[in-house]
Amino acid sequence: MKILKYIVALIILLLVLFFAKGMLSPSISYESEIIVDKPVEEAWAVMNDESKLSEWLTGITKMEHISGTKGEVGAVTQYTFVEDGQESVIVETMTEVKPNERAAMDFVMEGVMKMDYKIDFSERDGKTILKSSTTTTGEGMVMRSIVSFMKKSMKVQEDYNMNKLKELINKNTTNYFPTPIIETTETILEQ
Repeated sequence: MKILKYIVALIILLLVLFFAKGMLSPSISYESEIIVDKPVEEAWAVMNDESKLSEWLTGITKMEHISGTKGEVGAVTQYTFVEDGQESVIVETMTEVKPNERAAMDFVMEGVMKMDYKIDFSERDGKTILKSSTTTTGEGMVMRSIVSFMKKSMKVQEDYNMNKLKELINKNTTNYFPTPIIETTETILEQ
């Protein structure tokens, strides 16, 4: 009987510590940075190319525009991810858009977590630096506690996605800025 009391006491202590961690660390923050060998305009275009999302966002299976104007503040998009057979739906709301400089958005996974995400673009020595910063907060006491233990794994996932984006940008061959053909007077006369 004595051992049962110790087991119950240990379980209670672990639960108290679990919830205390969530109360003391209600949110986690982490950053990731990559440097690419392309101009900032091209890096921005590749990151925003919806047809290439699955090449750098792990597990994305579906994207659906819900409301607002795509690429502008207030636009709402729903993303579906599948990881280990488990489907997750995340709703994104654009909160800031400065082309070739910054994109900021809020992500909500209903009943699980909220994420404040920003990605900044800058140029240095002919290269483009992309730096993401994320603050994640669990919804409710249990999820806050769970999220407080997930900082390392979430940072690893962000680094992985950013490195996939780096590969994608560096190997990009899509011409996002075609030069218009200007007909000269001689060309027009020849026709």
